[in-house]
Amino acid sequence: MLPTNLGAKVKQKSRFEKLELFNKVLYLIESQYYREVDTEKLIAGALKGMMATLDPHSAFLGKEVFSKMQEDTSGEFGGLGIEVSQKEGVIVVITPIDDSPASRVGLRPGDKIVEINHEPTLGITLDEAVEKMRGKANSKINIGIVRSGVSGIKRYSLKREIIKIRPVKFELIEKEFAYLRLVQFQKRSASSLAEALKKLAKKAPKKTGLQGIILDLRSNPGGLLEEAINVSSLFLKGGIVVSTEGRDPKNKEIKYVKKTGHKELKLPLVVLINGSSASASEIVAGALQDHGRAIIMGTQSFGKGSVQTVAKIDEEKGVKLTIAQYMTPNGTKIQAVGIRPDVKIDEVDAKWVGEHKRESRFIRERDLRNHLNATVETESEKVLRLASEREERKRRIARIKENERKKKIIVEDRPKKYNPKEDFQVNQAVNYIRGFKVFKKMKI
Repeated sequence: MLPTNLGAKVKQKSRFEKLELFNKVLYLIESQYYREVDTEKLIAGALKGMMATLDPHSAFLGKEVFSKMQEDTSGEFGGLGIEVSQKEGVIVVITPIDDSPASRVGLRPGDKIVEINHEPTLGITLDEAVEKMRGKANSKINIGIVRSGVSGIKRYSLKREIIKIRPVKFELIEKEFAYLRLVQFQKRSASSLAEALKKLAKKAPKKTGLQGIILDLRSNPGGLLEEAINVSSLFLKGGIVVSTEGRDPKNKEIKYVKKTGHKELKLPLVVLINGSSASASEIVAGALQDHGRAIIMGTQSFGKGSVQTVAKIDEEKGVKLTIAQYMTPNGTKIQAVGIRPDVKIDEVDAKWVGEHKRESRFIRERDLRNHLNATVETESEKVLRLASEREERKRRIARIKENERKKKIIVEDRPKKYNPKEDFQVNQAVNYIRGFKVFKKMKI
């Protein structure tokens, strides 16, 4: 009868045989390569190659990278202000952070970084690329990108800055709709969001108050899991926010809604997402969608639903390793799928929509000579009506002139300052909230 641990012994023997193969190759390089080699560098390269066979988010962390792992979530770090990933060996921009050197020069989601300081990025790891792009404040760096629809390499010269991320931007739209843009999930993101909501509630008209909330998670690359739970808890009374499934499907870690803290459970809520909404953004969108608390609007999200941990190997080195996958409260996996919006609306320039509206001029009853008014028009009402008609004619002429003027302007390839009131998707979110209130009043 064979011993019960035979399979384990065979597997162990196989592993030792493979390690012996590694030792043989290492010995050949050390003894026969035409010049002396740095053995530590060779082993580090082998470890990087091994981690690269797993997934884009697992990596061997050398001394410099390992020492800087905490910078990304502190809210302040040196660099360009850009979130990147790696796809098929190419460094790809997920999103530039608002008000950063990257956003100001015009880098866009989907740009492929092919050069850093005139050196090709082909063959380097994601962490190595990030390390090359970071540096001292005010130091210069050149980035070469390839962009869809643009021929050749487009080069940018940037100056590194200390990136100070203000997590929440907010304002009132049409005096009664709270617009909240969450840039990144970092420390105090949820509390900043709650403070912004309170400020906007005070600014809203006393009679009506806030009529709805638009939470903008577009191009939000994620961040701290704890803040994703805190943000979700602002809008949920209870239940699951997210769960994780590891190597053993039976071992699940479940994160629940926090019962304490500021809550906003009644106002209609629209969450905006796009293809650059990743990780923590997808956790929040998935939780609010599954609980039926919000309508998710926009385009399908990025699909970064894996969990990483940083394991310390020694005082100077570590490993970042994918250990689990995130799942929404209903058990839907996010990884490589993303969050599908309830209402799909592509990003369109609202000004373009306004400029291309069809000017319809219908003849109405009031345009007919000697038309009958519903009531007898007083002299003061007649004055107001004529004044209104004159203003409408002026606006129409002004629109025509403005459109003609814009046709003559050469538009630079630089991003303009963002204004949510000119954002097509934000405007559609406002329309949805209005429609929600109308249907709520109707007894169907």
